[in-house]
Amino acid sequence: MTLLADVTDFLLLEAELADANAYDEWLALWDDPCTYWVPCNLDDYDPTKHVSIVYDDRARLEERCFRLTAGGAHSQEPQSKVCRVIGNIRIVNPQGEDGTVEATARAIMVELRLGRKSVYAARCHYTLRRSPSGFKLRQKKVMLLDADEPLGNMTFLI
Repeated sequence: MTLLADVTDFLLLEAELADANAYDEWLALWDDPCTYWVPCNLDDYDPTKHVSIVYDDRARLEERCFRLTAGGAHSQEPQSKVCRVIGNIRIVNPQGEDGTVEATARAIMVELRLGRKSVYAARCHYTLRRSPSGFKLRQKKVMLLDADEPLGNMTFLI
């Protein structure tokens, strides 16, 4: 397989696991350390100095998944149904620092909860690390098209 095909398979698996609420399997795709970032208002800023929709490290990702599985996320009762389409996958840096691979993609996500549909569009940037078992997510940045607009409750995995 080519690098693009390998990256595509990995990104599609990550989306499939998130849609299926397979939190343990989804979390296993992440590296340690890692960053999961959904900027607010602007696409690029220092997330340690500005508010973000999501800015999680490994421990916060584990906590987020625990809340979603253990019933601690009351805003997810009943749980959202989410379906996403990932496309326009491109390799932007095949050989980054420490052997990482950087890729971009576009995502369309539809959430259904309590009879209400919400649609989210995003540009995504991924930094992947090669490991003996396949890729690991080192960084995922989800730049929502409407990050500068009022958004509803987004406690599901974006």
